[in-house]
Amino acid sequence: MDTTEEADICRVCRSEGTQDKPLYYPCLCTGSIKFIHQECLLQWLKHSRKEYCELCKHRFAFTPSRIYKCLFTGSVSSLLTLPLDMLSTQNLLADCLQGCFVVTCTLCAFISLVWLREQIVHGGAPQWLEQNQPPLIPNPPNAPAPANEGLAPANAHEAGNHGDEAELDDEEEDEDGDEDEEDDDEEGREEDVADANNGGQEDLNWNALEWDRAAEELTWERMLGLDGSLVFLEHVFWVVSLNTLFILVFAFCPYHIGHFSVVGMGFEDSIKASHFDGLITTILGYILLAGALIVCHALASLVKFQRSRRLLGVCYIVVKVSLLVVMEIGLFPLICGWWLDICSLEMFDATLKDREQSFDSAPGTTMFLHWLVGMVYVFYFASFILLLREVLRPGVLWFLRNLNDPDFNPVQEMIHLPIYRHLRRFILSVVVFGSIVLLMLWLPIRIIKQLFPTFLPYNVMLYSDAPVSELSLELLLLQVVLPALLEQGHTRHWLKQLIHAWTFTAGYVLDLHSYLLGNHEDDESQLNNNPPGRHNNNRIPGLGDGLHAAHQAILQQGGPVAFQSYHRPVNFPLKIILLVVFMCVTLLMASLICLTLPVCAGRWLMSFWMGSAMVHELYTAASGMYVCWLSIRAATVLLSWMPQGRSVIMLKVHEWTLMILKTIVVAVMLAGVIPLLLGLLFELVIVAPLRVPLDQTPLFYPWQDWALGVLHAKIIAAITLMGPQWWLKTVIEQVYANGIRNIDLHFIVRGLAAPVICILLLSLSVPYTISKGITPLLSVQPEMQTLVERRIYPFLLMVVMLLAILSFQIRQFKRLYEHIKNDKYLVGQRLVNYERKTGRSTSFTSSFSSSL
Repeated sequence: MDTTEEADICRVCRSEGTQDKPLYYPCLCTGSIKFIHQECLLQWLKHSRKEYCELCKHRFAFTPSRIYKCLFTGSVSSLLTLPLDMLSTQNLLADCLQGCFVVTCTLCAFISLVWLREQIVHGGAPQWLEQNQPPLIPNPPNAPAPANEGLAPANAHEAGNHGDEAELDDEEEDEDGDEDEEDDDEEGREEDVADANNGGQEDLNWNALEWDRAAEELTWERMLGLDGSLVFLEHVFWVVSLNTLFILVFAFCPYHIGHFSVVGMGFEDSIKASHFDGLITTILGYILLAGALIVCHALASLVKFQRSRRLLGVCYIVVKVSLLVVMEIGLFPLICGWWLDICSLEMFDATLKDREQSFDSAPGTTMFLHWLVGMVYVFYFASFILLLREVLRPGVLWFLRNLNDPDFNPVQEMIHLPIYRHLRRFILSVVVFGSIVLLMLWLPIRIIKQLFPTFLPYNVMLYSDAPVSELSLELLLLQVVLPALLEQGHTRHWLKQLIHAWTFTAGYVLDLHSYLLGNHEDDESQLNNNPPGRHNNNRIPGLGDGLHAAHQAILQQGGPVAFQSYHRPVNFPLKIILLVVFMCVTLLMASLICLTLPVCAGRWLMSFWMGSAMVHELYTAASGMYVCWLSIRAATVLLSWMPQGRSVIMLKVHEWTLMILKTIVVAVMLAGVIPLLLGLLFELVIVAPLRVPLDQTPLFYPWQDWALGVLHAKIIAAITLMGPQWWLKTVIEQVYANGIRNIDLHFIVRGLAAPVICILLLSLSVPYTISKGITPLLSVQPEMQTLVERRIYPFLLMVVMLLAILSFQIRQFKRLYEHIKNDKYLVGQRLVNYERKTGRSTSFTSSFSSSL
């Protein structure tokens, strides 16, 4: 070594090494951070919970001492069996799957209850829950104080959004009287505290919201009973008991409450005709249970049972929030989806009777599709509102909640605002969203049928016996085509420029420029007088954010955080009405163009390939949208290149041509071959064994397999990016980071396309080779040959999954094995110095021993 030991210091404690505490160099780091004491390293690893160096990423290595090897000579295994009479082999697989679903629901419900408890603790309980008793849950400094309707505004924005003008006047009067009533409130609180103390000190310390008592730390050896105790049996007992209690409280009781009510009111036949009688009956039971909790809470308040009163209030909040979540996330998108379908029946030459028949044949699938369409509609509506906020003056959209408002908390509104406020918002949301559908879907269809009688209906039927044809194509359009177009930065920029141009034109025509866009020359004075209230965030909300904000907070009374002053012209109300009419006409024209232009372009393009054959309109619409987008993109690029001269244009054309060719090759592999192979594999493994009997021959449709393969590839890519780091995730992230401009064809082919295609081809060819080449050599019966050919794909998939699970469990048990050894039998260990594989290095070793 070039440096002496006296000059070397520990990277943690900055002290030198001694004979009792020597220095080690266990990683790749050099210089002043090369050496470290073993005790310091162990303390840091215990604190950071990592097994590698955070700088060089080298994993630290330890070797046991001789005493450890002498003591640990074997392993102990235990086998637990359950009585055979406790199990039944009948419907075993179905019961296991249903049990897993119940356990998952139980876990989600418990997590939701704990999270709701945190919301109540941090946001403050409603005023009606805290009246006439000392606050059992202290409000944090940033928590809003209760107001007339349960939620006090933290600023002017909240005050505007949580009340009408009359309500605001009442709140101002209440604020004027706060100082006069402060002494009385303090006296009332002191009397309540005294009464509670008379009833017992434990009443003050009791909290009905403490549901998340931390249990003992669970480990693998404790869960499996390998720590020498029987605690795992207690865990099994509690899991079974909690699941039983969950089914009894959250399913059995509400269902029977609703069932008795339905039978008593005589609506049993009508509920059964809905095909969802269990769900509707349970929801009705929850509604009746919420009413019963309100009545019991009022009675407990009259007789001054504070503990019962508070517990009933908390239970009512839980039921209320649950019902509101079901109403907003389940019912509202479902209504939007059905209304969209009803208004577009003429576009597909369908009738309500057809929809009724499809619902009777497959009620679950029909409801899911309509809910999905409604969710997508609400999501894109919320995205458009965000785009409008970036263009318009802050304060124009005062009646719509800002998604980027940091004070917006939908759960707190569910907790504090009364039910009638939520019902009023729900009705207003249905009216607004329904009117937009009439304006942009039903009315354009009527106009198109009058102007172009032969243009409609859209062709959406190919083969009546094609499996999941329409479902796969609709999901392809909603999940692949539209997001791919809207996620392009240029598309969003073009849409924003169009909105700005329309607003600029309408503002100057109607003398509303100051109202719509603001006075730019007065920005400095406005910023001095008003705090910034505009959140120009380009983030597109997720489905959950967009759904609640567009539905729950639509048509809010009040205003945003800050307004910009504007010039109020003459006849301002009349000009606002004209602006709304102009906006409706513009939306109508835009809808007409979107419904006709892409389909016309797609039909013209498909005619060169398919001739006069009928093509699904989703293909024509998708291809037409991409053609329109590429045309606009090419025009804008050429216009930007023209001032630079001919030579620059030719150089750019050459670069773009090469990039387009590379993109086409990559698209053929990643968006063509891989989805086709993936969809065919899914067809052979899942669809064909489930739908086609053994005495029939399955039919394969490449287009349908490719469409489903695109969706599967997107889902697999999303799961891979959310999962742990491995080679596929690294390659996908690198390809995404390079983008189209810096596309690396060699890297994509070698690192992504070739391995994935080889794996899929092996998955398709190996079972086929076994069934067609090896099985006939065994001279089996024809029935057995057919069975092997049809079931070998799911059989091999199960084998691969079992091997993967077994490999994972073996690794887990190895880690458990090492952990038990180190915990029970480890006497000493020695830190291993890092040794380079090439070159000479001096081995600096010393031992560290500690007795048990």
